[in-house]
Amino acid sequence: MSSRLDALLESLQRVIVEPLGRLIAAAAAGVRALSAAAYRRRWRVGIAMLLALIVYGLYTHPPFAAVRRGEVLVRTDVLDGSVTVFTGGTVLVLPGIHQVRCYSIRDQVYRPAESATATGPAPFQSIEGLSIGVDLTVRWTIDRAHLAQMSKEFPDDLNEDLVAPAVQGVIFPLFARYSVREIFSRRRAEIQQELMAELEPKFTAMGLVLRGVDMGKVDLPPDYRAGMEKLLSEELETEKVHYTLELKEADVKQRQLEAEADKVRRQTAAEAAGAEQVIAARAQEETMKHILPFKQKQIEQRQLEAEADKVSRIRTAEGAAEARRIEAKGEADSRQKLADAEAYRLDLVGKANAGQMEREGALVARYPLLIQKTLADKLSDKVQVIIAPMPAAGRFLGSNLIGTQGLMGPDETANAEPGAPAQRSR
Repeated sequence: MSSRLDALLESLQRVIVEPLGRLIAAAAAGVRALSAAAYRRRWRVGIAMLLALIVYGLYTHPPFAAVRRGEVLVRTDVLDGSVTVFTGGTVLVLPGIHQVRCYSIRDQVYRPAESATATGPAPFQSIEGLSIGVDLTVRWTIDRAHLAQMSKEFPDDLNEDLVAPAVQGVIFPLFARYSVREIFSRRRAEIQQELMAELEPKFTAMGLVLRGVDMGKVDLPPDYRAGMEKLLSEELETEKVHYTLELKEADVKQRQLEAEADKVRRQTAAEAAGAEQVIAARAQEETMKHILPFKQKQIEQRQLEAEADKVSRIRTAEGAAEARRIEAKGEADSRQKLADAEAYRLDLVGKANAGQMEREGALVARYPLLIQKTLADKLSDKVQVIIAPMPAAGRFLGSNLIGTQGLMGPDETANAEPGAPAQRSR
């Protein structure tokens, strides 16, 4: 067992102790060499260490501060106590000499959440001693005009250290002066105005500006809330009836006024219509004074025009009668001349016809067959005349031309003249 332990110790000494001893000896030699070199260059090393410390200090604590939007930066000089307010840009801040604080210039809100409900940790108390909760909102901001003077007194948390005590010191006594009914419905606006009036000077004294106070939901105990809602509903019904009656009265008054206005309007219209008729009658009378002479002149003019028309018509009739007499006389003369001309023409025609008849009688007496030829010519212009012997008594004129000799009797044949010429016509 001891031999194994000795072997283990030897191996540990060979593996760990001896290399470690050599490393320590080399490190000690290096440290001695560096110490000797640093001692020889001690001024340079001191300056380098000083610069390193300065760079590290500037890196960890930069001497500049930037002002962001919506904020103001207040720099306080520790040596002389002067305060400077910066609203933008980059500000030089020397460590150990300057102290810097940033404040928001936007509106901030404080809401007492512990008093928002009737069952909360710190509810409000009414004049009856009932616990109520009010959702109260207080809007405020920093007074930039007095920020330089008040910044030294400002705590780190303005909302909790300044605003909350000031608001709670006002709202609890204020709500204790009113009943639940007044807080719940009737006098909310008045309570808000009183809160504004009491909080504003306190905020001004603290270097803050009060923007407004808003009252939201009012939380009541359940039983009291049910009774309050019932009472409010009854009051609303009563007010509704009251307003309805007022509306009815206003409607009646309005109708009376409208009736009176209508009456006055009708009277005025009647008076205006009467005055208009009077003015129209006067105007008509004045007009008739000018129209009657004109009508008289017009009548006289029409009489003169009628007489002139009568004379004109008489003269026209006389002229027409004279013209008809002249026309009749001319027509009679014309007819007389036409009759004389016709008589003369008939005389000449009669003489010519008598001469022609005389000549034709002599010709017919000389040539008897011309009668039949003339008869045939009168029948048609397409009839051709042929000279033929005379037929026997009672026979057709052209019977000799169509071979009727064999049909003739012996008496007709014997009576026929052998040398008489025959006439056929077609």
